[in-house]
Amino acid sequence: MKYVIAIIQPHKLDEVKQALEDVEVNLMTVSNVLGQGRQKGITEIYRGAKEVGSLLKKVKLEIAVNEDFVEPTIQAIIKGAHTGEIGDGKIFVLDLGECVRIGTGERGGIAIG
Repeated sequence: MKYVIAIIQPHKLDEVKQALEDVEVNLMTVSNVLGQGRQKGITEIYRGAKEVGSLLKKVKLEIAVNEDFVEPTIQAIIKGAHTGEIGDGKIFVLDLGECVRIGTGERGGIAIG
């Protein structure tokens, strides 16, 4: 089991979600976050408004997957989030020690979905 964390541009969320659905990855947690990367103080335009500063709006995806879905998940995120510009984001893949479905008590890969 792996825990995939992706930090992406907010305007790419719908494309990333669709790419994930295309590879049958449907369970995720999405959060609005602020972050600073290599773009530092570069001005961004988000929904028609200029944003200047070191902390820019980003979206964080958290996805628990079984081993067979790790590479398809990574490729789907890249497909949906890639613009070729600085600030496209990052993907982190961590080992997931345990997963427990609260409603049934199921554990491990079965609990992921």
